Amino acid sequence: MSQKFDICVLGLGYIGLPTASIFATKGKKVLGVDVVPAVVETINQGRIHIQEPDLDILVRAAVQSGNLTAALKPAPADTFIIAVPTPFQHASANYLPDLSYVEAATRSLAPVVQPGNLIVLESTSPVGTTEQIQGWLLDELGPTARAEDYLFVHCPERILPGQMLRELVTNDRIVGGLSEQAAQRAKALYETFCTAEIYLTDARTAEMAKLTENSFRDVNIAFANELSLICDRLGIDVWELIRLANRHPRVNILRPGPGVGGHCIAVDPWFIVAAAPEEARLIRTAREVNNHKPHHVIATVKQKASRFKDPVIACLGLAFKADVDDLRESPAIEIVEQLHREGVGRLLVVEPNVRELPQRLVGKAEWSSAEEALAAADIVLVLVDHRQFKGLPRRLFDQRVVIDTRGLWS
Repeated sequence: MSQKFDICVLGLGYIGLPTASIFATKGKKVLGVDVVPAVVETINQGRIHIQEPDLDILVRAAVQSGNLTAALKPAPADTFIIAVPTPFQHASANYLPDLSYVEAATRSLAPVVQPGNLIVLESTSPVGTTEQIQGWLLDELGPTARAEDYLFVHCPERILPGQMLRELVTNDRIVGGLSEQAAQRAKALYETFCTAEIYLTDARTAEMAKLTENSFRDVNIAFANELSLICDRLGIDVWELIRLANRHPRVNILRPGPGVGGHCIAVDPWFIVAAAPEEARLIRTAREVNNHKPHHVIATVKQKASRFKDPVIACLGLAFKADVDDLRESPAIEIVEQLHREGVGRLLVVEPNVRELPQRLVGKAEWSSAEEALAAADIVLVLVDHRQFKGLPRRLFDQRVVIDTRGLWS
């Protein structure tokens, strides 16, 4: 591919694809890169492989205009945006960050990067990752490469699944550069579509800011989840409790759930804990509270299931939050898997936002419609408050044990 692009986006998932598409619809020549051939083929056909409202329209327009092309490898561009996953190491008891995807993406730029190029890290990352990217790229380029010839910044995304396209445009952004020149260049680039404020800082502060935002959310969710455990012990309706407490003008307690999922809130706090384990005591405790919540849900289901000889359990929802198809780090999947491992009963899974049972659950649970699952169920376990579930007639739940972890009707 001999063409030079304005922007090359590495990673065409939940962040990379909307970002590449919106730049393309603003007139930029964009190459989107992904290592999965099926993803590249799908996008080049003007279609999408993830669910997000109106994203299909945006991608189709970007591809049909000729401004968005997908490929398996990067090509020369003025700007490279890295938007690949940054999970933690599941095998590690300390939840250490896994930067292998970021490193591989960075090193793949060596054959095409040129002095003066801007390299943007959008992936949420531990503090110091932007500096590591600089080191990896210079190492790949060889001893004659100079750090000052390339511009490195961290510009973390702040968008919510289900509202991505609106929030890409209207949310404030932070740009943290390894140099002032890099930050100014990135600010000018994102002004292509961002109508909100763009704040400049250094890379480490930008990295920590994103981790702080998600850790703040995690701590507040942990407070709500801990309240739900206490209320279960004391026989109090936690939804009524929170509704009343939130009548105080300076109190805003979040809603509890079966745990915390998604690629950000369930992962990012561990990056802070790994970097400062002695100091991050509250952040660690919040993570432990939220990680424990699925076990409490499982214990409740087992206790209720013991009343039945061969219990049938309808599990409503697998996504990590309402009205999305994103299953990453979903506590609902963890709960269903563990119920299967413990042989609690026959598991019927309902998830209206995906087309088939996730591979992790094949052979462990049965795919079902909501109506069929409720008709057969002894126990109804509400794991996600999808709008489709809110519209189900209450009579379908009569004569069944209902375990509502989301306050579906509260």
